[in-house]
Amino acid sequence: MLLLENVQKTFNKGTVNEKKALTGVNLNMNSKDFVTVIGGNGAGKSTMLNMIAGVYPIDKGKIVLNGKDLTREPEHKRAKYISRVFQDPMMGTAANMEIQENLALAYRRGKRRGLAWGITRDEKEFFGEKLKILGLGLEDRMTSKVGLLSGGQRQALTLLMASLIRPEVLLLDEHTAALDPKTAAKVLDVTENIIEEQSLSAIMVTHNMKDAIRLGNRLIMMHEGKIIYDVSGEEKKKLQVSDLLEKFEQASGGEFANDRMMLA
Repeated sequence: MLLLENVQKTFNKGTVNEKKALTGVNLNMNSKDFVTVIGGNGAGKSTMLNMIAGVYPIDKGKIVLNGKDLTREPEHKRAKYISRVFQDPMMGTAANMEIQENLALAYRRGKRRGLAWGITRDEKEFFGEKLKILGLGLEDRMTSKVGLLSGGQRQALTLLMASLIRPEVLLLDEHTAALDPKTAAKVLDVTENIIEEQSLSAIMVTHNMKDAIRLGNRLIMMHEGKIIYDVSGEEKKKLQVSDLLEKFEQASGGEFANDRMMLA
């Protein structure tokens, strides 16, 4: 479904700040895969998502999504295939617009815009049913401004908006990292439910090893711009955090220096 072939990216080439972010990423992702991604700071996790989304031009390699070569496609042209949820809950919604207006924008993404004004009755009913999935009571607050919602509520709404028009791949970039533990757990439950209900293909970057093991059917570990470990199925289900630390040491020749990930 998604193919990354020898994808390379270097920032600030030829300067003292040169950074080799991706040094040859190879990934062959199947339809309906839910892949969790772990790795230390600077491992290339978010850069890989940025390359898939088309945020930066590729230096070398190839990116193919369901037979479409996206390697040279700009970000705005990939948006109809790819949805993304960022770490910051404020990034995915328009604070000064109503909940239903935010949903309408997401629902009409990629469609031709006419001169008709407002949101139809059918759309309101549809949005209400979708909001019930979140279990946050937002279906009773559709005319509330999004800026009045908590960070967790906004992130859950962003997830719903990202999946309202079923994307070919959903990218989740540490989307619970800015939330408190209880709220993060709720948003992860919503994430799992939406992905399962819609049979989505998804990639989720996380610093939490337990979440990476528990969620999804496949786990990859990155280090210095490459994928150094790829596990799925029953083997993934049997993993412990200690196994991941050991795998990292074996693959990288060193120890995890990322306290945040180890504490998680």
